Amino acid sequence: MTHQIKIDGSEIAFSCEHGETVLDAAVRNGIELPYSCRKGVCGNCRGVVLEGQLVPGTAGGSAEAGIHADNEHLFCHAQAASDLLIRPRSWQRVDPHARKILPAKIFRITQPASDVTVLQLRFAAGQRAKFQAGQYLQVILPDGQRRSFSMANAPHESDGVQLHIRHVPGGHFSMGVLPGLKAGDLLQLELPHGDFWLREDGERPLIMVAGGTGFAPIKSIIDHMVRRKISRPLVLYWGSRQVEGLYASEVITKWQQILPGLHYVPVVSDAPAGTWPGRTGLVHEALLADHVDLSSHDVYACGAPAMVAALRRVCVEQIGLPEDRFFCDAFVSHAPRNVTEKI
Repeated sequence: MTHQIKIDGSEIAFSCEHGETVLDAAVRNGIELPYSCRKGVCGNCRGVVLEGQLVPGTAGGSAEAGIHADNEHLFCHAQAASDLLIRPRSWQRVDPHARKILPAKIFRITQPASDVTVLQLRFAAGQRAKFQAGQYLQVILPDGQRRSFSMANAPHESDGVQLHIRHVPGGHFSMGVLPGLKAGDLLQLELPHGDFWLREDGERPLIMVAGGTGFAPIKSIIDHMVRRKISRPLVLYWGSRQVEGLYASEVITKWQQILPGLHYVPVVSDAPAGTWPGRTGLVHEALLADHVDLSSHDVYACGAPAMVAALRRVCVEQIGLPEDRFFCDAFVSHAPRNVTEKI
């Protein structure tokens, strides 16, 4: 059975099929709602159902995901049992021609850390990809499965993409496909995806927090800032279990020479005693120790869902960040077949 979903305060309505989530239906119909992990953890896709019923077992969500009201739900889980009137946090129409599937050839493979591989890919001569700094793409595998990776290069470098891939134990792509890739191999890419990108609607000071290879979209954004000569005050936190996970020190040093307002705070959680002179512990704890009022800031966070959830809780509930100024992208390490794996 097909249901109609209408967005409150607009003339927008779209169809939702039986067994389809509200989020999937919106995306299929060219309506972009906020989302990231698709696992019900990050809370990006939360919104209000004003009228109608949801399929039992698909409603609600946890406080960790930012759900606090009875009529608030996670649209990545919610399925319509009737026509719905919804109020998402935001929405926009998506040009159906803006997202493309392009072949890209691997021209360089490097391994800056023992559990991180960087792929440099180029599109065919004359082909370019349009995206916003911080967005991600999907690698389409021969069996139809997809894996999502944030682009680490800035949009002006549109003749190719750079991907930072963490080696996930048991990961189908990182442990199964990646070891067999070599320079010259072709990958099918669909891009762009996601709403994690720099809002340039003011001069609010920025705090950016990366966990592990969550550094990739942050790198894209800061490279974009350098290119556009955006000089807003910026504190960059990068959390890693081990020191070697902070694998781009030369890039950050270069940024600091160009952006006088950039302050870098690396945080290592599992460094052996006496081996690391910098900050230790969890990255959200470091941020909390450094700030007492974020009411005038924007925060961008990218990493594991637990890190993103902890940062949201700390920033919004403890140090005054407006909820609509917390922008995040949660990397999910494992997913069932045919469901995006964000790593």
